[in-house]
Amino acid sequence: MANEYPERRDPKVGEKTVEGIIVGRNKAVIPPQEVYQLAAIGCKDIEIAEWFGISEQSVRYNFKEQLVTGREAIKQSLRRAQLRLALSGNATMLIWLGKNILGQTEQGLNGQGTEPLPWIESDVTDVDSSIIEAVEEK
Repeated sequence: MANEYPERRDPKVGEKTVEGIIVGRNKAVIPPQEVYQLAAIGCKDIEIAEWFGISEQSVRYNFKEQLVTGREAIKQSLRRAQLRLALSGNATMLIWLGKNILGQTEQGLNGQGTEPLPWIESDVTDVDSSIIEAVEEK
């Protein structure tokens, strides 16, 4: 499999070569996998840029895909951890996930069905006489 990123010999390291994308005025070689890993632990663009010594704009321009997929990976990991906690019986997490994922609220019926039932006036003749007798016996 051919390298998809150009290699650059770093004179400070000697014989070691670094695979990555050549970025910025100083021609820094940035491995896309490292950008992904930093994004996947929640680093902001500016933090990633400072880590590699390049501009934030260069990070966004050259590594958009790695930033997006890394940030999606951390969201998935957090969701898995939350579900594990909830399913292990953590009541707080169950409530939070119920509200945020299932749209549950503490309002109960959300105003629907909170009106009192209408009172129906009925004539005693409409009621079965056996029911009246049973009530009167008690």
